[in-house]
This record gives sequence, C-alpha cells and structure tokens, in this order.
Amino acid sequence: MVKVGIIQSSYIPWRGYFDFIASVDIFVFYDDVQYTTRDWRNRNRLKTPRGTEWITVPVSHQSRSKLICETLIDLTTPWTKKHLRTWELNYRKSPNFNIATELLAEINDPEQTTISKLNIKLIHRICDYLEIKTPMILSSELSLKGRRTERLIEILKKLNATTYLSGPNADAYLDKDLFREYGIQLEYKSYDYTPYPQLWGEFIGDVTVLDLVANCGADAKKFLQSRTPDRVVVPK
Repeated sequence: MVKVGIIQSSYIPWRGYFDFIASVDIFVFYDDVQYTTRDWRNRNRLKTPRGTEWITVPVSHQSRSKLICETLIDLTTPWTKKHLRTWELNYRKSPNFNIATELLAEINDPEQTTISKLNIKLIHRICDYLEIKTPMILSSELSLKGRRTERLIEILKKLNATTYLSGPNADAYLDKDLFREYGIQLEYKSYDYTPYPQLWGEFIGDVTVLDLVANCGADAKKFLQSRTPDRVVVPK
C-alpha cells in the first residue's frame, strides 16, 4: 500500500501543506507545470495587528511564462531584507520568535535562484523541524509526457501508488474514471484544524506555518493533524 501526494511548491506554506506531506508515503513536488501569477507559488500571508499581510518573492518578468522549476527570482530587489523586517515587526513578541526566524532566514541562501528551489529548500527545512520524514521527489525528474489527470496517473504508476491523495479543489478537473481504470484509490485531504494560541486577537488559520512555529514552538506538531478524516472519492 503506497499513498502518494502531488502538489506544486508554495512559499512558506500554511500548516495544511505540511499535514498533507505527513499524510502520504511519497510526496511529489509538481515543479514542471506552468508557473501561475498571483498565486501561492511566490507569496504567503503573515498575521499582523491589522489582520493579514502578504509577503511576496519577486520573480523576473521573463520567467512568468515558464515552468515553475524554470521561474527565476528577481535578485535586483532587496526582498529578503523586507521579508525579514516585516516578519520581525509582527512576530518579535511571539514566544518562539527565534526558532521561526531561523527557519525563515533560509531565504538568504544565494544558491536558491529559482522560486522552486527556494520553496523546496524552505519546505525541507520546516519539515525537519516538524519531524516530518516523508520522502520527497520532483516531478521534473520523472520524464513525464501526459496531460492533466493522465500525467498524474503516469506519476502514480511510476511510484507504484495504490492511493492518490489530492486537495479537494482538484475535484473540478480530475478525471475520476482514469483512477477507476487503473485501480488507484482517490482521496481528498481534509483541512479541519484545531486553533492554536496566536498573537493579535481573533484566530486566523490560513497564514504561513511559521506563524504556528513562532507561537507554539515544539508543540506545533500537536496542531498539524486534521480533526476529520480524508474523504475517499474513488475506492479501489
């Protein structure tokens, strides 16, 4: 029994992303698909006294028509200093500020020149802290040929998957008949989480996972698992 999840990388994603990784036997970064603008690929949200605030990694204009793995970060702007300063202004009073800041400081690595490399480096680092051991690979390493659901099925076959875990939003485009044809169970991830202690008033859940780390530290792992089970859409 092998459960596989396939998702595009995101910049310092929310806790549901890490619960997703922890819920599968193999996780695939879907990095050889079209980069999309105004999306989670290069930005995420922090919680502030005024609500939420976006922090965005600038990408080169020429890269916006490329694959995620080819999308270059715009290194002509001092974005890392801005992100770290914005983070400090809003989280320096959090009980585990130093731990979370150390994780975010990985953005200063000069070798991460594409948004994909940067995101994956940060996700690996955060997974290490959260003690998530799931093996992770890149779809660009698998020499894929198909499109849409056919492409996902190709990945699953290469990895000998028996179950595919998907986000529920994929329901609009997944061809469920293909999963039935190949005998692969399709499940949708549940994202139903317990609120945790948080700065700045009323709880907001859809912010970067670093908010959870900054507020809860080593206890962050206790708030990672969804309270309701994943939903089987296509059984074996």
